[in-house]
Amino acid sequence: MGIFDSFRKDKKPQQNTELKVEQDQETGQSESVPEEAVAISEANAESVDVSRETSAEEVGSGISSESEFSAAEIKSYSEKKPVKNAVGLTKVISIINQKGGVGKSTTAVNLSAALGEMGKQVLLIDLDPQGNSTSGLGIEKNKISKCIYNVLLDDATLEDVIIPDVCEGLDVAPATINLAGAEVELVSEMAREQRLKDAVGSMRGKYDYIFVDCPPSLGLLTVNALVGADKLIIPIQTEFYALEGVTKLLESMKRVKTRLNPSLDIFGILLTMYDGRTTLSRQVAAEVRNYFGNQVFETIIPRTVKLSEAPSYGIPITQYDPMGKGAASYVNLAKEVIKRG
Repeated sequence: MGIFDSFRKDKKPQQNTELKVEQDQETGQSESVPEEAVAISEANAESVDVSRETSAEEVGSGISSESEFSAAEIKSYSEKKPVKNAVGLTKVISIINQKGGVGKSTTAVNLSAALGEMGKQVLLIDLDPQGNSTSGLGIEKNKISKCIYNVLLDDATLEDVIIPDVCEGLDVAPATINLAGAEVELVSEMAREQRLKDAVGSMRGKYDYIFVDCPPSLGLLTVNALVGADKLIIPIQTEFYALEGVTKLLESMKRVKTRLNPSLDIFGILLTMYDGRTTLSRQVAAEVRNYFGNQVFETIIPRTVKLSEAPSYGIPITQYDPMGKGAASYVNLAKEVIKRG
């Protein structure tokens, strides 16, 4: 068991708004509860219910409050289900921003799942040593024998590490803590910037989209993601500090484009964690749209509790809260991605 495994949600938490009446063990009589306390408790419970993102009725066909967490089945690529739909031209897209906490993994998981549910074949490569995309899809990292680390440094192929059919139409090349040492180990390797590109090349024609979830840094792992990608999706949190790092990212992209990957370009800028109630979010969104123009997706990802909760159950938002605004935003984003080609 990992050190944080105890945080895994086995069941969705249930609200308990009833006041407990403690029994006096000596007298056998219950302690009286003032009527005022009951009224206050009921009022607080109502306010909690109102503040929740989506009620049980709104969830509708989503998972019930009694749904248990079930880990994704770990099987080999040879056991992948037959692909029924024709696969188009493969697009390799890295989801990148060197600032942490801007929604890279959330976007990687939920966009991939939404596209898979639309009939596309999607491969998600987790290139972040934290492995958030891996755990966010219910894959238990301590049961993984090979991960993307082995592809970069041990001459394993992507087929050797891919876990197929994690969700409908979605396969995952997982990451484990072993990947943390890759930055140092790659330094002395030949063609160190090309490792991911060479591995991804063998999978072209088998997927419509290959997404790469990048680490929050501009090290060799990120350089591999830049070299191996056709396009970039850059999530930008609608807060001031998120804007500061974009300049450095664009400079790194230009250097890689000049020397290593001439076809590299921005596929889209994605505004995340948007709170329309705040002036700052609106100002940052306006500034980003003013600077990047049509490169910014029309879809904006809102800040919701449900998007934060879904990874703890190991499922994407489209399964956890399919009727909520978080799921709707990623479905709309998937439609935009398809439309952009």
